[in-house]
Amino acid sequence: MAYSTIIKPNTQMNPVLYTGTGSELAVTGVNFQPDFTWIKNRDTTDWNRLLDSVRGATKELYSNSANTEDTQAQSLKSFDSDGFTLGTLAEVNTNTEAYVSWNWKAGGTAVSNTAGSITSSVSANTDSGFSIVTWTGTGANATVGHGLGSVPKMIILKNRDSDENWIVGNTSLGWTKYLSLNTTDSVSTVSNIWQDTTPTSSVFSIGASGKVNGSSNGMVVYAFADVKGFSKFGSYVGNGSTDGTFVYTGFKPSWLMVKRSSTSGTDWYMFDNKRNTFNVTNSYLDANTGDAEVSNISFDFTSNGFKLRDSQTIVNGSGSTFIYMAFAENPLVANTSGGIPTTAR
Repeated sequence: MAYSTIIKPNTQMNPVLYTGTGSELAVTGVNFQPDFTWIKNRDTTDWNRLLDSVRGATKELYSNSANTEDTQAQSLKSFDSDGFTLGTLAEVNTNTEAYVSWNWKAGGTAVSNTAGSITSSVSANTDSGFSIVTWTGTGANATVGHGLGSVPKMIILKNRDSDENWIVGNTSLGWTKYLSLNTTDSVSTVSNIWQDTTPTSSVFSIGASGKVNGSSNGMVVYAFADVKGFSKFGSYVGNGSTDGTFVYTGFKPSWLMVKRSSTSGTDWYMFDNKRNTFNVTNSYLDANTGDAEVSNISFDFTSNGFKLRDSQTIVNGSGSTFIYMAFAENPLVANTSGGIPTTAR
């Protein structure tokens, strides 16, 4: 049974819905000042927009595209104490259209990190196991400090200055392999991405590939470590049944992303507890496309994990391997009066 030191997960990671106005808009209810915000239009085809405080509020990357970083002064204008302020950019703030934002708290202002062979700038939240890392690429094998103080289980990396695919490492894949967040490709095996080297509690390793360490290019990583009862990164094997695989996380999820790694042709599917407030959880958006929200894949979010209620091969193909990342709505925590596990409220 999982116990968490994070009693209120929504003070560290929180999905928040909003409706566009077409005018400058303060989005509140996040419960903290986010350092990383991921925005998607639910109603129409539009790109996923990823913004963080380390690169700067107006700097956009797009999970469905290999495109370089873009500056949009009227997109996300500022990170605020209880959310963020949007400008008038139609892609994030069209009047009457529905949006979702997924928000993470890192460590605020970035600090210099010299743990690796390359000096990085790091905003790290060691409590929640999340850090934002930037550095200037060298085009050579290197190590980069991530600031977590624990081993990352999921790393999402992008070259900001070159049209390179997003690179995703996951502990279940092993660090000889990677996936691309902006494609439907299956897992690839190469040695010039992670140097075939497992991350440590202080650094991750990168190769000479332009995808991960382009010479003189700005680079960014979103690094995630397991925090018992709050976050989980792993894999499951599908059974092809509507009485599908159950995945134990130790908490009721608030956000879930899954990807079939063993076979190409499937998307990165994202679910959350705000677009579906009760089971069945079936409304999803794709990290790798700009498609509008669809509701035809069925999961249950349970008190201690998630369960497939769908036989579709894209999330539950028999014998297929899927990776996932999940964050808690309610963790199981130790009761201070007697150590009895209870569900946090």
